[in-house]
Amino acid sequence: MTAPTRTPRQKPLGDNPVKVSIASMIGTAVESYDFFIYGTASAAYFGSVFFHAEDPVVGVLQSFAVLAVGFFFRPLGGYLAGHFGDRIGRKTVLLASLIVMGAATFAVGLLPTYAMVGVLAPVLLIVLRAVQGIGFGAEWGGAVLMAVEHSPAKRRGFFGAVPQIGIPAGLLLANGTFLLSNALFEGDWVWRVPFLLSIVMVAIGLWIRLGVKESPEFEKMKSQGEIHKQPVIAMFKRDWRLVLRIIGLRLAETGGYYVTTSFVLSYVGLAAVTDKQYVLWGTMAGSALGLVSHLLYGAWSDRIGRKPVFLLGAIFTIAFGIPMFLLINTGAVIMVVVAVALSLLLSHDPIFAVESSWFSELFSRDVRSSGISLGYNGASIIAGLLPFLATALYAGVGWIGPALLFVALGVISTAVAAVTRETAPVRVGDTAEATAPALTPTR
Repeated sequence: MTAPTRTPRQKPLGDNPVKVSIASMIGTAVESYDFFIYGTASAAYFGSVFFHAEDPVVGVLQSFAVLAVGFFFRPLGGYLAGHFGDRIGRKTVLLASLIVMGAATFAVGLLPTYAMVGVLAPVLLIVLRAVQGIGFGAEWGGAVLMAVEHSPAKRRGFFGAVPQIGIPAGLLLANGTFLLSNALFEGDWVWRVPFLLSIVMVAIGLWIRLGVKESPEFEKMKSQGEIHKQPVIAMFKRDWRLVLRIIGLRLAETGGYYVTTSFVLSYVGLAAVTDKQYVLWGTMAGSALGLVSHLLYGAWSDRIGRKPVFLLGAIFTIAFGIPMFLLINTGAVIMVVVAVALSLLLSHDPIFAVESSWFSELFSRDVRSSGISLGYNGASIIAGLLPFLATALYAGVGWIGPALLFVALGVISTAVAAVTRETAPVRVGDTAEATAPALTPTR
């Protein structure tokens, strides 16, 4: 009697989704730390260190203008990440972005000040800020796609939210490092040490990311001949409206975030409301809560859909703009901490938690990296100007200006979300692939 022939079980292409998601999250935390320490340093130190402004408001405006430079270059990073992510792989982009970001951040810690070299100091700062923007712009798309494309179909919201934890984790590390540095060091070392320490975290992030496999979706693209020679062009021919929609969707999250953190940090000093460290405490409290809230919001979106969770944050942004500043204006420590933490927990986190899965599900896999990277980073052009704009509005009309700006961001994102299709619990890419016209890949 002949023994039955067993068909060997096919080995899955991808890694364990938990492993991949954690690797993406840790790398994102490192890059977020690098990016956010500049925001903190801009609000608290760089106005006098690099710009030598006699008027504090002018110094903050100049510093925030350079902060915006990094945001302006993020779309270039998004373009490069999208192009190479759809052509040579998601993992390669992850590694390259981490190296670029880490090198530029470390170099900021070595820069001479205005007192040392005059106008050369801000020029060098602007150049490194541009490089930072390119690196950070290339980070997000690859990180979330590695997590989402390795995940089970019914849990993409949850696993897609894991890399998003890297943002509050990075902010927590950035503000915690500044508070510790402020307690241990004096003079320029207070802001230099956080930048210099980034090299250690970059090394850790690289070591972890080298250990994960390429996205199984990308491997299928290669095997089935779906690689485009110019994926960004292919994406725009079909999905340019989606890119604009993602920009609008992100405004409440990314714009509100930087109003809450970078602007408010400078506002409490300019308006003599309270000490800046209390804003940092609120940011740290909100970021600590975000380590859990993102996972809860992501899991919730797997059950009820991406749109309802997103709208929770967008509508709260509308409702909370004026109350947030009223709480901060009391000057009471607990009120300031609560205002900042609530803004992050209920305005930012519900939106940000579902962006990775929702945005990915709107595009077919052959142009997914290009679509989400350009949409995500396109919003950065606007977000990068908002701390500057909020400061200018405060100088012109007082606190009500930034408060109404915060509200307006919520209105825009709510309106765009209302007309954007739901995707959960549909498998990532299925909706886009079913409704979009086919494109013949050019190899």
